[in-house]
Amino acid sequence: MVSAPAPKRLRPGDRAPGFELPAADREGIVSLADYRGTRPVLLALFRGLYCPFCRRQLVQLAVSAEKLAALGVATVAIVATAPERTRIYFRFRPPRFPVGADPDLTTHRAYGLQSLAKTPAVMQMVEAAAAAMARELGIPTRPGQAGEAIQGFDGFELVESDRHDAARDQALIIGQFLIDRDGIVRWINIEHEPGGLLSDKRLASAVNSL
Repeated sequence: MVSAPAPKRLRPGDRAPGFELPAADREGIVSLADYRGTRPVLLALFRGLYCPFCRRQLVQLAVSAEKLAALGVATVAIVATAPERTRIYFRFRPPRFPVGADPDLTTHRAYGLQSLAKTPAVMQMVEAAAAAMARELGIPTRPGQAGEAIQGFDGFELVESDRHDAARDQALIIGQFLIDRDGIVRWINIEHEPGGLLSDKRLASAVNSL
């Protein structure tokens, strides 16, 4: 079997790929074209909602989104979970910015986000990040069970589609892209380790350079 070629990584100065996705929290569409010619956008792409790191980062992003809105910058997120599933989740945790659902990773691939091979070293890194998160949150856990302990702490009960997404995308790299009002990518932040939070200082510097 011939493997699919790795997606081409975007660079600052490239035109941002357009997208039109089902809204993750309601009926309707989330589209990058809605912002073209009006205001810049911070686009944040996440793994599926099964990912506790991503759920935490979505909460943190809401704080950043308020600061960005004051500067005239919109925030849009995309999660790699089917809309039927995301709308149940967001019914109880309404997002403060538009969120699109892209279970097929079409947008992630268009923006050059790749999946690492799930080698023992990569999976050990994921588990170490989960263990660190559990310690930070004060969640008791056992070696190799940090991810499961966090899911229980969050009250997030995985369904079959979540398990499928996790098996497929657990080693997917995520990132954020600052796009100007003309649709050009001006700044990119790619995940270096699971659970890393977006730096407001670096983001503010990027926005000020627009």
